Amino acid sequence: MRVVDAQVHVWAANTPERPWPARAEPHRAPLGKDELLAEMDKAGVGRAILVPPSWEGDRNDLAVEAAAAHPDRFAVMGRFDPDAPGACDRIARWTEQPGMLGMRFTFHTEILRQPLLDGRFDWVWGAMEKAGIPAMVLFHHEYMPLADQVAERYPGLRLVLDHLGLKSGKDVSEASNFASLDKVLALARRPNVAAKVSAMPCYADDKTYPFVSLHRHVRRVFEAFGPARTFWGTDWSRLPCSYRQGVTMFTEEMPWLKGADLEGVMGRGICAWLEWTD
Repeated sequence: MRVVDAQVHVWAANTPERPWPARAEPHRAPLGKDELLAEMDKAGVGRAILVPPSWEGDRNDLAVEAAAAHPDRFAVMGRFDPDAPGACDRIARWTEQPGMLGMRFTFHTEILRQPLLDGRFDWVWGAMEKAGIPAMVLFHHEYMPLADQVAERYPGLRLVLDHLGLKSGKDVSEASNFASLDKVLALARRPNVAAKVSAMPCYADDKTYPFVSLHRHVRRVFEAFGPARTFWGTDWSRLPCSYRQGVTMFTEEMPWLKGADLEGVMGRGICAWLEWTD
């Protein structure tokens, strides 16, 4: 079975030569492609989608470099600034970049969400649909109707809902997070919408492997979206467990997920959705 992680990050240090935007918050030491590859090998992960992190701003250089160096291991869902000069022209050439499969947008903070609410993304969705470029999007549950509106208006645009729209933070409980999961499951009726069951251990109150309390929520997502539209991922750099345990939580601890269904969730589905062919 090919195991494909639907989301991991690589990033560099915040330096004068390569500064992070002012909105960024301090994070751990830089994580490069070589360290990530070593961890993937230990965990039994064959491929990974590189998602440039929001704290580096709208830049994709490290992810593209990694995909160019290891095209059999990495692909990219890149960040895109709709207000940048020449943005419209860039979409037509987007997938000419090494390993670039689509775009990723984060709307989980007030600063990042405001351009969407201001309508500055309105033209982007149609241009992406026309160009056949898929998107990964991070909406919290209260804003999930906005994702539904995009999916309805642009039925040819493939959307992936990141982390099930869950919130992080010391004041957020597992119960409160999953109480509104129905807002995510409602979008399963849209054939152009998929869901990432990514970073799941991060949302458990009990940070003890195998995070049994989360399994029923994963099953609800799977039953709604099916094996072709439910994508496993780790967001490994913030997991409260080992990378390997992030894998085996799904492959060994959920007996109901097996055979072709397991293969779909663990990699076949995301590769087909993003058209990451051999």
